[in-house]
Amino acid sequence: MKKEALLYDKLNGNVNCHVCARTCIIAPKKRGFCQTRENMDGKLYTLIYAATSSVAVDPIEKKPLFHFYPGSTVFSLGTVGCNFRCKHCQNWTISQTTLEEASTREILPEEAIRLTKEYGCKSIAWTYNEPTIWLEYTYDTAKLAKKEDIKTVYVTNGYMTEDSFELMEPYLDAANIDLKGMSDKFYKELCSARLQPVLDTIKRMYENKIHIEITNLIIPGYNDSEELISDLVKFMVDEVGVEVPLHFTRFFPYYKLNHLEPTPVKTLQMAQKIAKEAGMKYVYIGNVPTADGENTYCPECGELLIDRNGFQILDDKIKKSKKCTKCGAGIDILI
Repeated sequence: MKKEALLYDKLNGNVNCHVCARTCIIAPKKRGFCQTRENMDGKLYTLIYAATSSVAVDPIEKKPLFHFYPGSTVFSLGTVGCNFRCKHCQNWTISQTTLEEASTREILPEEAIRLTKEYGCKSIAWTYNEPTIWLEYTYDTAKLAKKEDIKTVYVTNGYMTEDSFELMEPYLDAANIDLKGMSDKFYKELCSARLQPVLDTIKRMYENKIHIEITNLIIPGYNDSEELISDLVKFMVDEVGVEVPLHFTRFFPYYKLNHLEPTPVKTLQMAQKIAKEAGMKYVYIGNVPTADGENTYCPECGELLIDRNGFQILDDKIKKSKKCTKCGAGIDILI
């Protein structure tokens, strides 16, 4: 369904959207870059309000969020469209399509909250495609979630404006932000976007005490150099926080990059080593079977605290405490 959009200016028939960092100027009867916001007679409308393409009950670890109520479930919703054009998108069938081409189901905010409670989920997430372009719906739903003590989650590329961030900030509990690479060249060539707005969003979320975890998908030949990984880690250490969980994940061939090989495991291990040596406390390796890449260890003594197999928790020694069971060190986790 369509609904008048939030955060836009009228410009003599055109409209200027302020939801994402593209800040599209949209002519009458045209749509923004995301293909979900249209200028109708000098007013900006979202075309995807309550339009869901994907709905599931997921383990929170799938987002991935490893330090945000581990072992809980999250009611996950996605829509269509995106403000990026990632050549390696895993969900390109919904992110790179239009509302007219997609199959969607209307789930109003009240229904989303009812279903979250019905399935016994601790939180609700907007995921699978970019939640920022779904701002009006996520905002309305998040406000209802707060009243029901349901936690809220964005799985996002981080391309928010300061305006959209300030609107969502009081109602957003957690986010996994995809920091795709540490160069404008990477963002321009693979995503048709820019790096700086993503870095700005990460810092804003951290400074406003939203629980964040960062994911970096390592793509062979594009963002897998020691230099770029070191730059990413340096940003996290110097400008964010060493306690923020960092997920290095393995690339598999998708969409327009299906000619590449999967990321070598040794590259992921190299990235993990760089991050740990720089002082990052919680560094994970995802999308690959390793003995300990997704386990949580005490950053002080190395004790195994949460033993994971994929999205399943086999053993959790800190589910009743935020302290290491061996040395007593505090663990940066929400339980």
